[in-house]
Amino acid sequence: METQHHDPKINIAIDGPAGAGKSTVARLVAEKMGYIYVDTGAMYRAVTLKALESGLKDGPPEAISALARGLQIGLVPAKDGQRVSVNGDDVTDLIRSIEVNRTVSMVAQIEDVRKLLVDKQQHMAASKGVVMDGRDIGTQVLPDAEVKVFLTASARMRAERRYKEMDGTAMTLDELELDIQRRDRMDAEREVSPLMRADDAVLIDSTQLSIHQVVDHIIDLCKEQIGKEIT
Repeated sequence: METQHHDPKINIAIDGPAGAGKSTVARLVAEKMGYIYVDTGAMYRAVTLKALESGLKDGPPEAISALARGLQIGLVPAKDGQRVSVNGDDVTDLIRSIEVNRTVSMVAQIEDVRKLLVDKQQHMAASKGVVMDGRDIGTQVLPDAEVKVFLTASARMRAERRYKEMDGTAMTLDELELDIQRRDRMDAEREVSPLMRADDAVLIDSTQLSIHQVVDHIIDLCKEQIGKEIT
């Protein structure tokens, strides 16, 4: 009598700089794999939004950490991607504002905020079957992820993609490119969990690739890894 075995679930970590298309790619990979997508950037954006609303833009890090501890951040899959809620209120559109864009790197540098959110993220991934994207997933959040990808693209290409995402933006394409380069520097130079490629992450440069080519490449990496797990 044959025993049925199901493919073992794995965790997938997708890191990379701002505007590399990580969220879109991660969401599509999760859909194809039947996995849960965790948008870590949205979690930092949610904290940033609430800090801005509370007048804490330049507030002491301790005040922002205390605020973060009181937030219930929800990530719910939806047809158009993922809806993000804070304390039951849908903030999906609000967290994409220019003001949040400009402030999120600063909030993400606060050590206690990172500890709090990383703890939540690791808890979400404990039972496997998670696709997570961010800046330090493969190095800090899920160092044991079975598949790790570092997704990048030229600063110009990333600015163009971000420009299309932002309806009625007050920024020009050139300003956005400069802003992306500034964020790259901040993310790479910060002391707490800087943006870096894990030693065992596969580098994918998507400048010349379509989103679907990137997704297919990652799915192939997953199938190869699951094959190894079964044997």
